[in-house]
Amino acid sequence: MLATFVIGLREGVEASLIVGIVAAFLRQRGAGRDLRWVWLGVGTAAALCAAVAVALEVIDSNLPERQQEGLETVIALVAVAMVTSMIVWMARNARSLRGELEQRAGTALAQGSVVALATMAFLAVLREGFETAVFLLSAFQASADRVATSLGAGLGILLAVVVGVAIYRGGMRINLARFFTATGLVLVVVAAGLMAFAAHTGAEAGWIDVGQAQLVDLSALVRPGSVQSALLTGVLGIQPRPTIIEGAAWAAYLVPAVLFVVLTGRRPRRSTPAVA
Repeated sequence: MLATFVIGLREGVEASLIVGIVAAFLRQRGAGRDLRWVWLGVGTAAALCAAVAVALEVIDSNLPERQQEGLETVIALVAVAMVTSMIVWMARNARSLRGELEQRAGTALAQGSVVALATMAFLAVLREGFETAVFLLSAFQASADRVATSLGAGLGILLAVVVGVAIYRGGMRINLARFFTATGLVLVVVAAGLMAFAAHTGAEAGWIDVGQAQLVDLSALVRPGSVQSALLTGVLGIQPRPTIIEGAAWAAYLVPAVLFVVLTGRRPRRSTPAVA
């Protein structure tokens, strides 16, 4: 539940931030009637992302067992690649993100291009929504409790919408660098768990035949149905009896990714010229 909550919150806030800034610009410039084009872009993108998620789930459920394992491996790896690229980009651009968005929205509005503003909202929701759909689908497949997983995702997205509304109304300002660094660390841990899950399903699909010996027996700690099992498996991706390849995949992703997020978050803020 915690893992999917952070996924929904993190991805939702990115989309809500862009949409909120665009909507606030329109309202402040007295162009509130053009908001309908922004909401049209948001709704269209959300519908496309939902359709992709449903299509992937239907395809997966109709495949033979071994092919299901193969598809789940591919989805997990795609999810890890997406979240990694997003973490890297956001770690480098979080401090200047708000200013860049406001400058871009202001330029589009000055040129009278409502289509450009609507396109910004559409692409923001489409990108984050597609990443969310793939990442959550992979998290659902790796989870033993889909109800709690779905609840966590729903709460995260709902809170992200609340944040977007607060940004639009001017009632909230968040430190983007700290927010994305903190949530980035959680997502790194989740992505490392998905790497271990991909190693597991890859072996089940017959794609991986090395490192299948048991690494350690954690069955006494990771007991199915227990709270610690939900935390260790659902968030950290730790299985009761992980294999050597699963442990290696988990550590190979986690260590360098955590170092990158921490070191990037500590870099001094670069001064940027003011934009008229």
